[in-house]
Amino acid sequence: MTAPAAQLASDVAGDVLALVRRRSADAEAEVDVRSGRLGLTRFANSFIHQNVAEDLGSVSLRLALDGRVASARLDGPSEPDRLERLVGQAFEAARVSPVDPEWPGVGGAAPAPNVDHWDEATASASAEDRARRVAEFVTAGGDLETAGALATQSITVAFATTAGQAVTGRTTIAEIDGIARTPTSDGVARQASVALADIDGQEAGERAARKAREAANPTEVEPGRYPVVLEPSCVANLLTFLQNHGFGGRVVEERRSFVRIGEPQLDASITIRQNIGHRLMVGLPFDAEGTPRQTLDVVRDGVPTAVLHDRRSASKAGVASTGNAVEGPNSFGFVAASTVLLPGDRAPSTLIEELERGILVSDFWYTRVLDPRTLVVTGLTRNGVWLVEDGRVVRPLRNLRFTQSYAEALAPGAVLGVGSDLALFPEGHDSAQLVPSLQLASWNFTGGAKG
Repeated sequence: MTAPAAQLASDVAGDVLALVRRRSADAEAEVDVRSGRLGLTRFANSFIHQNVAEDLGSVSLRLALDGRVASARLDGPSEPDRLERLVGQAFEAARVSPVDPEWPGVGGAAPAPNVDHWDEATASASAEDRARRVAEFVTAGGDLETAGALATQSITVAFATTAGQAVTGRTTIAEIDGIARTPTSDGVARQASVALADIDGQEAGERAARKAREAANPTEVEPGRYPVVLEPSCVANLLTFLQNHGFGGRVVEERRSFVRIGEPQLDASITIRQNIGHRLMVGLPFDAEGTPRQTLDVVRDGVPTAVLHDRRSASKAGVASTGNAVEGPNSFGFVAASTVLLPGDRAPSTLIEELERGILVSDFWYTRVLDPRTLVVTGLTRNGVWLVEDGRVVRPLRNLRFTQSYAEALAPGAVLGVGSDLALFPEGHDSAQLVPSLQLASWNFTGGAKG
């Protein structure tokens, strides 16, 4: 990459490594240099009430001295004296840190995938650029109250290690998340892309308003197991739990996972692929340890085929990292990145038409795992839920509580249809999902939202 920001970040990373080597020829170090911009426009009561913009800039250093590992971070300008203090802080912390017996070392030279999910107009988007699309959303809502947010962000990263790794990457992301509201219902619409130009405020506003009107004056339905059509937002939630509690190297090693590699645990229609190169994807081509993101099938035709690793869990398992390290510590030890649930051949409307009697769900929220080993999750529906009979939406329903094994919901024979649609759900620049709608044979609704 020859962009000026990337070159500047690479120069800073090189300067930090030079300072490390000046203090110790034996120290291991990795440097992460980031710059970018975040813009956010919020609206409520059908009016913009907040515009914020933030310039992002940081230098992070992780250092190992004879297995004693410490980290330091610098936010803001990267003048030479501040870089010198950063390196000094890391050395001081490492000298008093205990030995880390599982330290895997820093990564060596390895080329990152040749992808560049970048849009210059999005990187330089103004408050006015965002406001125009918000205005389209609000106008399309008609007489309904609207609320939500539109965000644009750009990030450029340079990563380097004392073992010879040196990579750069960049990405832009634009996303709108908004609702339209009647006195008794909410309707939601979301769009995300690498480019702000792809965000259609009018289409999103029309969709949110239509869903809100169709969900007005909801009725009750008896708890029980129902076939369902899950819109992409629900599927993204399902996939997040599936990966976080199933496919991470750490959870597999600690035997907290339901996954059994090589066994047909999911329906044959389910293929889950890590693919940073997908044309609709956003994100960086390497992880927080500078490891290139591998393109691999995590699940192929219903069969788990891979575990996702950072360098630590990969070292313990005796394999190579798959490029799934996350910034800072977390309970999972990895991040599922650039995930694609491969679409099928049925239009979302066809999935509904094929439902004899079941429930159509827009959103899950407030979801919590009850049993990681069986992946039983409880949560609520939100932003529109409807009863379907003979392939037609017949009436809106009040929000429902569910308690459901996500793995069981995708078990062999349980997936009745996979949509041809693909919706992007970014989770910052380190993780994103592309998912379709799903029709499932059974979902366990246990009661109303209040009980």
